[in-house]
Amino acid sequence: MHAMKLMKKFSLAIVFLFLATSHFTSAQSSELEQLISALQRKYNKLSSLAADFTQIYTSRSESTRRESGRLLLKKPGRMRWDYTTPESKLFISNGKVFYEYVPSEKFATRTSVKESDDLRAPFMFLLGRGNLRRDFKRIELAQEAPARAGNKVLRLTPKRTQEFRELLIEVDSGNLQISRLSFVDSNGARSDFLFSNMRENAPANEEQFNFKPPAGVEVRNND
Repeated sequence: MHAMKLMKKFSLAIVFLFLATSHFTSAQSSELEQLISALQRKYNKLSSLAADFTQIYTSRSESTRRESGRLLLKKPGRMRWDYTTPESKLFISNGKVFYEYVPSEKFATRTSVKESDDLRAPFMFLLGRGNLRRDFKRIELAQEAPARAGNKVLRLTPKRTQEFRELLIEVDSGNLQISRLSFVDSNGARSDFLFSNMRENAPANEEQFNFKPPAGVEVRNND
């Protein structure tokens, strides 16, 4: 009789745990869907975005690299990355072509947006160029601790994996500002982009996204 009572208690505990887990999973799924929809709506409506950024690259085979600068994005598909530390670099796009210019190298490279595999290309989705549900085969809430307390971290697996294996988006669930984007490639190397001083619908004119090579600087096609 005692064994039967224990079995009943155990069975009830299992049922309770299952129901509680199902409720938690359902609530978590609902929270995730709401967050995805809210993010898509917010960034579809923006016309431009400016921020300060720090880019951190980590890999098993290389020493950690840390760079920082300023970012400016503008619809449709314009972007400008002004790297200031540890050296000056410019990465710029008019929506059709990417240019990368490092003054110390005395030349610039030009790449078609369609042909680019640069990690900065996916930032187009911040201005409505992409669709999270369409472009990623799986989106889930990540267990990774956020860089800022209270933020949510999404893990996204792309349908096309040649650019990166997964993308992590850290977002403030209150104002939906993105504070971090992290790209992980097939070898486990990781690029973290940390954002601060973000300004939505910041002033931006077309001239800021047109690359004009300085005198004597050769422009090479990146084939």
